[in-house]
Amino acid sequence: MDQIKKQPSFIMAFMPIIILIAFLATNVYVFGDDATGGPNQVALLFGAVVAVAIGFRYGYKWKEIQDGIIKSIKSSLGAILILLIIGALSGTWMISGVVPTMIYYGLQILSPDYFLVASCIICAIVALATGSSWSTVATVGVALLGIGSVMGISEGMVAGAIISGAYFGDKMSPLSDTTNLAPAMAGTDLFTHIRYMMYTTIPTLIITLLIFTFIGFSLDTKLDAVGIENMLTVIDSSFYISPILFVVPLIVIGLIILKVDALPALFIGTIAGGLAAIITQPQIVNQLSGIKDDYFLSSYTTFFTSIAGDSNIQTGDPGIDELLSTGGMSGMLNTIWLVLCSMSFGGAMEVTGMLKKITSSFIKSVESAASLVIKTASTCIFFNATASDQYLAIVVPGRMFADSYKECDLKPENLSRTLEDSGTVTSVLFPWNTCGAYHAGVLGVATGTYWMYCFFNLISPFMTILLAVLNFKIRRFSKTKQA
Repeated sequence: MDQIKKQPSFIMAFMPIIILIAFLATNVYVFGDDATGGPNQVALLFGAVVAVAIGFRYGYKWKEIQDGIIKSIKSSLGAILILLIIGALSGTWMISGVVPTMIYYGLQILSPDYFLVASCIICAIVALATGSSWSTVATVGVALLGIGSVMGISEGMVAGAIISGAYFGDKMSPLSDTTNLAPAMAGTDLFTHIRYMMYTTIPTLIITLLIFTFIGFSLDTKLDAVGIENMLTVIDSSFYISPILFVVPLIVIGLIILKVDALPALFIGTIAGGLAAIITQPQIVNQLSGIKDDYFLSSYTTFFTSIAGDSNIQTGDPGIDELLSTGGMSGMLNTIWLVLCSMSFGGAMEVTGMLKKITSSFIKSVESAASLVIKTASTCIFFNATASDQYLAIVVPGRMFADSYKECDLKPENLSRTLEDSGTVTSVLFPWNTCGAYHAGVLGVATGTYWMYCFFNLISPFMTILLAVLNFKIRRFSKTKQA
């Protein structure tokens, strides 16, 4: 006979989170940016162990907890596959000259004064066209980060500008998965949701651009014309540089616009990058393989090694060599480790009912539209911090609060907008969240280094709360509709 399960108390449900936060804070203090290299993964596992132990106390058996953890991990497999293919793509795009070409032309066009605001706008446009913040950051974002580092701008600032723009475009694009998911959970249609988001999203972007403009013109960066000219010379002498190489990223952007799924689109981009390298960069191919007398064997060797592991291009300049090095799929394994541990913790918390207990306490009483929006936003952020997945941060609060919005006579687009303003964008601010781990891994910039510069992501939840407090653009059912 199965043991009767009891509902955990609020304090017991919160205990794994308290312990996890204590470990994470200690890791940041002790290990700094290296915390995501292993210590945070171990902390997440300890948090999961505590959740499992509490689950045992309340009648849960190991088999059902294990099944819940496996189910949670399964939900992240798509993200893990994309992480692997992004690692492969970064390898072939580097050796093909695609990223060096972006850096080469970018150094000649962009100025340090407006580089941050320009980076934000460029990423916003690309993400709007593709519907993917992940693809935008992994392609255009990587090149912009390289340009910014050459200009002497803090990598945290550049990463913040890239992510801010990418998440604006992602939120406002009808091609985005989260932009489709939020209205589906709330019970409204896609384009009503997008139009209603404009009231919070556009002001947030304007504020973000103003902040980056101010930072850009106040930065004490002295453009090293000689150093940049030297870099241009080194890149030009090491690679075949031509606008024709932009065909490779345009193929990927075109496929995503045509609604090809991200995984096959990025895989095609990886193959295209490898073929471009074989055709246009024979000197790089031979250098990396070490084979001089058989170009077929050299091409085959370099193609597979650039996808799988490290590609260390030697230009004669140590700084440029570091800039142009990639880790391939193996470079993503640490991030995947973090994702697996995060989902293990989230799965243990969810299957034992602890997440439900914590969140249900927020909706015992609702006094106004403002308080409801505040509770929704807080719950979304809470799920990003604990369940470690932006989809859960949209789906679970969406289900939890749908009836409460109806009871307050609020139209469902109020809920869908709050889910996006708080669930989608804040996911990237937590290093153990799948989104935070992904962007840190792709850009090579720790979440703790860039999060304070992701102004769009930081401001969005406050903007949606502000409009609710001011009772501005809060749509309600008419009296006839209520009846």
